[in-house]
Amino acid sequence: MNAVLLFAGQGAQKVGMGKDLAEAYPAVCALFDQADAALGHTLTNVMFEGPMEELTRTSHCQPALYAHGLAILQVLKEKVPALNITATAGLSLGEFTAHAAAGTFDFATGLNLVFQRGSFMEEACQNTQGAMLALLGGEESAIRELAAECDVDVANLNAPGQIVLSGSTEGITAAATQSKDKGIKRAIPLPVAGAYHSRLMKSAQDKLALALAAEPIQSPRVPVICNFEARPVSTPEEIRATLTSQVTGSVRWVESMQHLIAAGHTLFIELGPDATLAGLMGKIDKSVKVISIKDVASLDAAVAQLQ
Repeated sequence: MNAVLLFAGQGAQKVGMGKDLAEAYPAVCALFDQADAALGHTLTNVMFEGPMEELTRTSHCQPALYAHGLAILQVLKEKVPALNITATAGLSLGEFTAHAAAGTFDFATGLNLVFQRGSFMEEACQNTQGAMLALLGGEESAIRELAAECDVDVANLNAPGQIVLSGSTEGITAAATQSKDKGIKRAIPLPVAGAYHSRLMKSAQDKLALALAAEPIQSPRVPVICNFEARPVSTPEEIRATLTSQVTGSVRWVESMQHLIAAGHTLFIELGPDATLAGLMGKIDKSVKVISIKDVASLDAAVAQLQ
């Protein structure tokens, strides 16, 4: 049974994430205990009990999603030993989880990196005045024009007709006001702490480059598709470079998924607290199958399908 693994990005977090999995599976509990010990605080309390404001903090959210995705994977491998992972990908933060799943670095190394990444991004948010805006409908060329006119950046190309802009609060406000003139159906401000995947994250990018340089990184066992260039990366040098560039660069999710589909992949397994990536895939290509696993019930259902 061949499958591509997909890992969730920031925004997928939910209070209670992983709690039933930890109660049901000692391996999950052990992984979460390892995360708590490594970080020096009880991340799992924030994951299980909230409040949402604490879980949404970038320095909590990123390690939480990373640990949650890899915990599900550990149990899935035990339950479906015949599962053959042929490639991995992750949305933004999820790219780090995808690399850990592919053996680019071990759990502890990746956890340290995502905690640092989240902390650097949180700090950049506090030092800048930024916002993000989801645009639904409208042509990509028109949205790129709008971004240029308002001096903001294209943060995410999530699905056909779903593009996110990121940048200064003034620029994003202007983009929302002018969006109708560009033929865009809806402009939705996102409830985020700052301007992720924009030039306002430059300080975080510079610090992450140093953190990545200090950690052991090896070639992954299976192809990992990078967000920044929408292609597989294999050498430690290009992995470090693309993970760094991703902080201020666009997440090219549509092209990333199209690359995998063109390579012949037809079954995808999404590991994360919600089914966002399955929803995006439905807009990108309805011909492929996505199984989403978020908790014990969806894991049991997935195992039944995969066996």
